[in-house]
Amino acid sequence: MNRDAYLEKFKAQLDEWNAELDKLEAQARGANADMKIKYDEQIAKLRERRDEAREKIAELQSASESAWESLKHGAEEAWSRFKDALIAAKAKFE
Repeated sequence: MNRDAYLEKFKAQLDEWNAELDKLEAQARGANADMKIKYDEQIAKLRERRDEAREKIAELQSASESAWESLKHGAEEAWSRFKDALIAAKAKFE
């Protein structure tokens, strides 16, 4: 997969995950006070992971061709952490 297609794939995935995060935030707003605190903690973790992923996209976009391959691995790890955190949060919200 070439660089542009790779970046577009990650951006599209980020958009999907942002939509999932929005749904979780809406659920949190409707929760009772005790649950809202737990939801807010999970959402804060998700936002951190999402921001990490965004930073990796920015790094990939501005990377030289030689640095791109090594940065790609870090981006994939950030994606994996965000995905895992999202799955865990969704499970706790159900």
